[in-house]
Amino acid sequence: MTIAADGALVASDIYRALVRNRAKLAYDSVAAWLLGAGPLPARAAAVSGMEQQLRIQDRVAQLLKRVRHEQGALGLATLEARAVYDGGVLADLRPDENNRAKELIEYFMIAVNTVVAQYLERRGCASLRRVLRKPQRWGRIVELARGLGEALPAAPDARSLSAFLVRRQQAAPAQFPDLSLSIVKLLGAGEYVLKRPGQAAEGHFGLAVDDYTHATAPNRRFPDVITQRLLKAALAARCAPYGDEELRSLAAHCTEQEGNAAKVERRVRKCAAAMLLESRVGRQFDALVTGASDRGVWVRIRQPVAEGRLVRGFEGLDVGDALRVELTHTDVERGYIDFVRA
Repeated sequence: MTIAADGALVASDIYRALVRNRAKLAYDSVAAWLLGAGPLPARAAAVSGMEQQLRIQDRVAQLLKRVRHEQGALGLATLEARAVYDGGVLADLRPDENNRAKELIEYFMIAVNTVVAQYLERRGCASLRRVLRKPQRWGRIVELARGLGEALPAAPDARSLSAFLVRRQQAAPAQFPDLSLSIVKLLGAGEYVLKRPGQAAEGHFGLAVDDYTHATAPNRRFPDVITQRLLKAALAARCAPYGDEELRSLAAHCTEQEGNAAKVERRVRKCAAAMLLESRVGRQFDALVTGASDRGVWVRIRQPVAEGRLVRGFEGLDVGDALRVELTHTDVERGYIDFVRA
């Protein structure tokens, strides 16, 4: 990809290549170095030209980030729990926060996924697109903004929401992860769909792009394997390895399996959190409502990062509401964490 000085993507090409990993780098150490808070990692220092390459990549990624936000991409900062062990014993669940090195990878991946989608479209190939539809619960997002003294349009608008998020992060950085989590829950889940050439694209609301696929992680995600196979066929001018009906079926299967995998991950996190909290039954915590439906109301506490069900005192609550809760019960094996409103 060729990126201009203003962050615009002006050219791209796709070809088969072999990756040689010369310096196995880690996010935290590279981020510290980029921000001047640590030394250049030894593995990077041992490779001639690597320091300059990382500086270039960081600069370009920040340009891409600026352009993405100008186009309406949503800048969200949720707190994902990371297990911390003392020896072999779970000691804490701490937020795994974003950093400059993670952004470097993130914004390159977004750009690549867009380039790949557009390449397959130009070649007249069907593709497996990653979409996030306009949020059905936009009205609740408008309510949350109004409660913070802001006004959003009545109809879903990514640019307006993006600008609102930027203002809130600047005005109240400590509270921004809670707001981000509420927005993520209200946006809903992404899904995979078949995109025929010439057909109108559904787009990704959160990234503010019309053309988007998943292509960058074939080592860990099956939709990316499908896209890589489609790419190889297009590059070799061969027939696509999948027909439209097969791609449609695979899209539905990948969406379903992604949901199943997310359930397993949530279960593991909840079991770990229940283990950490079982000695704290009776204590009170500040909490945020993260889910509200006919099936129940769920809340998240921040120290430690954990989510559980509100079994009493949930009347009238909705996603984004803050409250005080008391821990009443945990079940490590089943991953149950129960709270009541304090």
